[in-house]
Amino acid sequence: MSFLLILLSLLLPAIVSIVFLPTVARFAAVLVGHHLRRSSRTRRELLQARVASETKTHEAGQKSEKKKKDDDDWEQIGTTTSGLNSGKADSDWDGIVGFFHPFCNAGGGGERVLWAAIRATQKRWPQATCIVYTGDHDVDKAAILKRVKDRFNIHLYSPTVHFLYLSTRDWVLASTWPRFTLLGQSFGSLVLAYDAFTLLVPDIFIDTMGYAFALGLSSFLFPTVPTGAYVHYPTISTDMLDSLQAGGQGVNAGTGTGYRGMAKKKYWQLFAKLYSKVGSTIDVVMTNSTWTQGHIKSLWEPYRVKRCKAIDIDVVFPPVAVEEVIAAVPVTEASEANRGPYLLYIAQFRPEKNHRLILKAFASFLHSKPKLPAYPNETPKLVLIGSVRNSHDDAKRVYELRLLAHELNIKDDVEFICDAPWPQMLEWMRKASVGVNAMWNEHFGIGVVEYQAAGMISVVNESGGPKLDIVVEVDGKPTGFHATTAEQYADGFRKALSLSPQETLAMRQRARKSAERFTDRGFAEKWLANAEKLVALRIERTSR
Repeated sequence: MSFLLILLSLLLPAIVSIVFLPTVARFAAVLVGHHLRRSSRTRRELLQARVASETKTHEAGQKSEKKKKDDDDWEQIGTTTSGLNSGKADSDWDGIVGFFHPFCNAGGGGERVLWAAIRATQKRWPQATCIVYTGDHDVDKAAILKRVKDRFNIHLYSPTVHFLYLSTRDWVLASTWPRFTLLGQSFGSLVLAYDAFTLLVPDIFIDTMGYAFALGLSSFLFPTVPTGAYVHYPTISTDMLDSLQAGGQGVNAGTGTGYRGMAKKKYWQLFAKLYSKVGSTIDVVMTNSTWTQGHIKSLWEPYRVKRCKAIDIDVVFPPVAVEEVIAAVPVTEASEANRGPYLLYIAQFRPEKNHRLILKAFASFLHSKPKLPAYPNETPKLVLIGSVRNSHDDAKRVYELRLLAHELNIKDDVEFICDAPWPQMLEWMRKASVGVNAMWNEHFGIGVVEYQAAGMISVVNESGGPKLDIVVEVDGKPTGFHATTAEQYADGFRKALSLSPQETLAMRQRARKSAERFTDRGFAEKWLANAEKLVALRIERTSR
């Protein structure tokens, strides 16, 4: 409670000042920012001492070992240029980069982006320190890094990555804000960001989860700290506003009618304006897909022009283990003998992933007793692989999905695998024929790229990244199928499993060719091109 009182006493006057007295607001921000820097000075010194100590210990243990080939490969990435006069912004820079990712141990595609970004940053600036602001109090550094290695096969240099634990993560949970959820969670992100700054004020502040308001607060309090956003999904979009109309899609479909609906639409419009103004304060903006870029540009760009901020919002496709999947999963005539009529859905067990739709579609497909010439003696099977975040809601959701499978009379034909390690996922990619994705307006779809890299034929939602960026034609021919309704998905399953052996292999090879656009190296190069802008801005602002 004392923390909240201090927070409110600092934030409320600042908010009032922003609205009524801009000059007073700037002065208040200077005072608050100075207070936070001073209060976190000791922790900064302790962190630097710890980095030095762990580095010394690590080097002593590695002294007799040869430098790994992976290190040599990644060194080549350090030659990217940002187009700015960054001078020595480069391998000698030894600042602290703060990554705002309160759910860093969730194990999803967003977390893969975080860890790949940290790995690239470590290789580019080996003397810099990466800190992650997280609310995962139940795991320590060793456990987190082990999961990163097991889940994503990403190896981080332990001495220069550290974790600072937030105590206010509940403020950004949707369950905390049953009404005015968008506004509530955005305010909650301010509380969470302030919590982070009381622990340590970084030299560069990057959000990799979508908390634009946290970046706005950083810009307000610390003008010399450059901010960067990697946007997976806009907090609000024109599609969301359109979904309120009759016939719309998503959880709010058709709720824009009547007085309550009109009020909700007005609230969303006002929030979109506020979100856009906050987005205009961010120095460097990256999006994970063409779809996300389009929405962010339409919302933020007009306000960024007014603030004279850079308007080149860059698409940086997320890193996918394409090379590793290609090496581990053959796509040949011989390998076809190892595949069965298995449908694989890799996704966190979250509501928006719409596992219920896939269960219903699979039940419809199965109960139609499809004739599959390529698999005359095998029964189709649906395999759901996903991480379960450390919450009661996720565990309950898996239980409810199991009940639904039972009700649909398909429980013996559906397998649930929670928190599967990477080798087990690869094994299923070798055996499965079809990859599935059901999320409406999926921002990108890392799992879908993995399907394609493994040569699976994808049946995905006709929206977002899977439609615009991933499951597209190659050489003028399809790499998969798009669907919206349960019936369309069932038809997609039927088509994918009914192709002739020649058509099947040809589509698998086209899918793999499509996946080669989304590699770890491609992500690292584009990430560093944007990160260099942030380092250059930091040097420029602190040298004035």
